[in-house]
Amino acid sequence: MIDWKARIKNPSFWISVIIAVVTPVLAYMGLTARDITTWGAVWDIIKGAAANPYVMLMAAVSVYNAVIDPTSPGLSDKSKKEDGKDGKL
Repeated sequence: MIDWKARIKNPSFWISVIIAVVTPVLAYMGLTARDITTWGAVWDIIKGAAANPYVMLMAAVSVYNAVIDPTSPGLSDKSKKEDGKDGKL
């Protein structure tokens, strides 16, 4: 089972999710961060991405890759016991 409570509290999780969404959108549209200079441009990018099923699929795949734990089988996180970190010194 994925430990959502621990992930939600972890800033690096949120950074990886944001990057996972933003990167495919900017790459598909051929943009860089320098091209986004106004809030209107941000809104246009969001609308364009939401209207494009391919971009939405690529963003979803990227988020999936950011969420899964590649060191454990399936979609679950390693337990602390499996990881060797059972809290004992």
